[in-house]
Amino acid sequence: MAELFEQLNFETNYLYERIIDDILEQGYCMVDELFSTKVVEALRADLLQKYQDDQFKKAAIGNRTNEVIKAGIRGDFILWMDENLQDYAQKLFFDEINNLVNYLNRTCFLGIFRKEFHYALYPIGKFYKRHLDTFQNDDRRKLSLVCYLNEDDWQPEDGGELVLYLNIDNKEVPKTIYPFPGRTVIFESQLLEHEVKPAIRERLSITGWLKTH
Repeated sequence: MAELFEQLNFETNYLYERIIDDILEQGYCMVDELFSTKVVEALRADLLQKYQDDQFKKAAIGNRTNEVIKAGIRGDFILWMDENLQDYAQKLFFDEINNLVNYLNRTCFLGIFRKEFHYALYPIGKFYKRHLDTFQNDDRRKLSLVCYLNEDDWQPEDGGELVLYLNIDNKEVPKTIYPFPGRTVIFESQLLEHEVKPAIRERLSITGWLKTH
């Protein structure tokens, strides 16, 4: 593939290549260096300020045409991010996301044309039960992405794990991922069921989807 890039005068991005390889091989990838510490800190501060300004709302299940709030399934608060109205911190985030999307479309021909992301804050003890990131009336989500914005001293015992339910050799294998700050997880929206475990501290993240059409 590198030779093809040279012919097309296209520079290989080895981090993006690792993301692609991991998704192809196992359905998900986990990287800790997609966003710098500076970007993570700016996004964390932006999330907390907007939460303090009461801009968040209780998250629902379903898509925007049939949203239903069910606290027994999902307990986070969210704020949708608007790329056209982005502030400094969000611009840093979307710049990197757009670079990744352009690379994926040029190398994997995924046809990603839309993005949607939101800030998410899980209060202490809240969770999101096992689910799939697609809907019966909308299958445009191709890749799910979550970037954790937790404090630098987050420890495994603080909880808030993401659990991906992988299919390995026709057996279900849970994969636990701790939400350390700056960690980014990308996985196939239509294939991997997952859940968010309760935490003993407020759990902060950006969650979103890369979509077709």
